[in-house]
Amino acid sequence: MSTINIHEAKTHLSRFVERAAAGEEIIIAKAGKPMAKLVPLLHMPSRRNLGMFKGKLNVPDDFDTPLSDEMVGLFENSVIEPPSENR
Repeated sequence: MSTINIHEAKTHLSRFVERAAAGEEIIIAKAGKPMAKLVPLLHMPSRRNLGMFKGKLNVPDDFDTPLSDEMVGLFENSVIEPPSENR
């Protein structure tokens, strides 16, 4: 693990990114105080597949219709209790 100052990191960022990609961990310090760590990216974040549920889900036409007063009351006045330890 290498420690570099922030000025050196800014000046040679691409070099340090290459070293990190090769597996090296690099600490970036400001005035001698460690501030950040540059590490290799082990797994690329997966891309979201937009539209993957198209035609597979049915959203009713009244999906966003306001709830009745009775239904709102059930939500607002319900008691939520944690499960019993004996179960």
